[in-house]
Amino acid sequence: MARASTRPTSRDVARAAGVSQAAVSLVLGDKWRGRVSETTAQRVREAAHDLGYRPNLAARNLRLGRTRTVLLVVPALTTEFFAGVYTGAARVAAEHGFGVVLYPSPEGVGPARNPFASAQAALDGVLASSMAADALTAIRGDQLPLVMLDSDPAGSLGAATVNLDITDGVRQIADHLLGLGHRHFLHLAADIPSWTFEIRARELATRLAAVPGTTLRTAPAPISIDGALTAAATALGTPGPRPTAVVCDDDKLAAGAYKALRRLGLRVPDDISVTGLDDLTLATALDPELTTVRLDSELFGERGMQALLAVLEGRTPDGGDIPVELVVRASTAPPGAP
Repeated sequence: MARASTRPTSRDVARAAGVSQAAVSLVLGDKWRGRVSETTAQRVREAAHDLGYRPNLAARNLRLGRTRTVLLVVPALTTEFFAGVYTGAARVAAEHGFGVVLYPSPEGVGPARNPFASAQAALDGVLASSMAADALTAIRGDQLPLVMLDSDPAGSLGAATVNLDITDGVRQIADHLLGLGHRHFLHLAADIPSWTFEIRARELATRLAAVPGTTLRTAPAPISIDGALTAAATALGTPGPRPTAVVCDDDKLAAGAYKALRRLGLRVPDDISVTGLDDLTLATALDPELTTVRLDSELFGERGMQALLAVLEGRTPDGGDIPVELVVRASTAPPGAP
């Protein structure tokens, strides 16, 4: 078992040969003629030989047309967002004769047991959220053709990445609140070490720092209503200028912020504005309804599956982040009198 976890992958061959994973797939699948040079093909073969690389069974089965199954690895299904990702991915997969197995990491984020250890199921490829990336090593998903969702393109484990334009979403939130006149902010930040949350914090800080007279306080919180309630209440009780706007990393955190504010006798948006990110069903269940950023989860899943199919076929996936949209509702207003 220890040897399997360190077996060289096609990514290692690509790195050693100085080529893309797609090129490795073409050469080792004997489909390279007319697509890569003889010199490149020889370099790939030598790198594979030197590393002791053996193509995985699932990839060989794909070439023979025997398996058409991919794995979608996500955090625990605590919101409908990842259900939407699955719906979109499964729709595109079905159009191409593929099935999708959904695997929510049991702990939400972190290592996971191999769900196929007993069944010994063969997989052709993996789609994985960055928040569930640690599960990949345990299930050996990083040794299959892999596309990462919501992941840093510069440091991705996969052959391709597909992202929503979260940076622009945070920019839209910041510009909306600054335009209303807010200058004192509390960032209720998801307490998860994931690229998607790191870029939210970085973009918010950058955007606010460009405007004179702004202050930004950050309160990490687990993604739960109770966790957000506690974090928001603690942050709002600390000395210093009271924030007039609470920027939340997702809608569930915003729901916890609502509860904290009400317990402190503060009104949304009269005393404090609140924003979320996701546009879950929860956003319109809150009173007042939540200003948030709409993320098209089904389109996200569709684009992810299209990218994985491209990788499996040796093509370069389409680039470009998926646009997001600020939805302004009743939870934001100009700051009240101090």
